[in-house]
Amino acid sequence: MKPALPLPTRDGVGPSCVGLPTGPWPTITDFLVERFPAIDRATWLARMRDGTVIDEHGMSVTADRRYQAPLRVYYYRALDAEPRIPFDEVVLFQDEHLVVADKPPFLPVTPGGKFLQESLLVRLKRKLGIDDLAPLHRIDRGTAGLVLFSVQPQTRAVYTSLFADRAVHKRYEAIVPWRAGTSVPAVYRSRLVDDDHFMRVKEAPGEPNSETHLSVIEVRGARALLHLSPVTGRKHQLRVHCMALGVPIVDDPIYPQLLPADSDDFNKPLQLLARSVAFIDPLTDAPRLFESPRRLAL
Repeated sequence: MKPALPLPTRDGVGPSCVGLPTGPWPTITDFLVERFPAIDRATWLARMRDGTVIDEHGMSVTADRRYQAPLRVYYYRALDAEPRIPFDEVVLFQDEHLVVADKPPFLPVTPGGKFLQESLLVRLKRKLGIDDLAPLHRIDRGTAGLVLFSVQPQTRAVYTSLFADRAVHKRYEAIVPWRAGTSVPAVYRSRLVDDDHFMRVKEAPGEPNSETHLSVIEVRGARALLHLSPVTGRKHQLRVHCMALGVPIVDDPIYPQLLPADSDDFNKPLQLLARSVAFIDPLTDAPRLFESPRRLAL
């Protein structure tokens, strides 16, 4: 059984953890100030006075505590100002093992960067009161649609293995530009690697490591609605594959052109929807099918 964390979940946010490496720092405070330059010494000292910086043994980290490695230190991450994403998630299903949520666009699945409270995981922890909630998979911040969560740590591995074993059938829908004579193959494979910019990936020569099945649902004027089923789950796979086929997903802020940070336009969400998820439940052997109520409008 996983050991209990030395700090509880607070306002839907679990504690963050940093490992102390071997190094020259006189105190733990000195290390934290250097390791996290965006957090000044006064802020760390205030957190320590509040008793919210704790080591893995449950002992308080004080301002003058001697540096000790290896050791894990836990603390609460906080943001001074976090604007709300103006769209709401919907819980579509909940039982003792699973939660299925329909995520709006622009909301990340988990905390990161400038997003903390404004993440699907933290919102759901606060809404449902389930501190052990954990996502079983991810979709991009810009992508709307289905995300599955595990409720109990004891049964989490059996559901996680479904995704690792590619035993989950995921269906996406996307709106793309279209013109007369355009077509897409039934199957597209390529090798995806990291691009020079950390936000992007790109195709490269070599053995394919990504596979997507495609079909056209409807064509209307200069746009088409595609059905996309990823066999693999590479970062940005559907977005890069559509771009490579000459039909980049409408209102994509990363492909083919990377827009500046903080350029979210809530009136132009990425036209990509995680539409449905299907699998055989490993605990009951019953078929499961979950569908997003959202629709993309051509």
